[in-house]
Amino acid sequence: MATSLDKVIYTARAHTTGGREGSSRTDDGLLDIKLSPPKVMGGAGNATNPEQLFAAGYSACFMGALKHVAGMKKVAVPADASIDAEVDIGPIPAGFGIAARLTVSLPGMDRAVAQDLVDTAHQVCPYSNATRGNIDVTIALAD
Repeated sequence: MATSLDKVIYTARAHTTGGREGSSRTDDGLLDIKLSPPKVMGGAGNATNPEQLFAAGYSACFMGALKHVAGMKKVAVPADASIDAEVDIGPIPAGFGIAARLTVSLPGMDRAVAQDLVDTAHQVCPYSNATRGNIDVTIALAD
């Protein structure tokens, strides 16, 4: 069952033409990109693709959720914290699907505290909530 928003805080708007071989631009003009399938999918590979955008969006959103949770728990997130995101695309019975992996690096942080932050962030992150039960998502704490 879909979760409804209690209140809309912000709405992102983008206009896309040409699909995977086109362009996309946000209404404020801050994002204005060309799109191209990667070479392994028969494209020129000379522009970004939706999977790269999803990886960037999910990792940025997850870092925001991590910082939010850390603030609630009164824990400092290391200045050099980072997230490596990977998004796969491949066939499924009904067409194509994606899978995502995030590797969270919290250098110098106690591992148990870091894992608690990651687990809690996964419960509050909008991307995690949108993908939960829909695609395979793996979120791991870097060694």
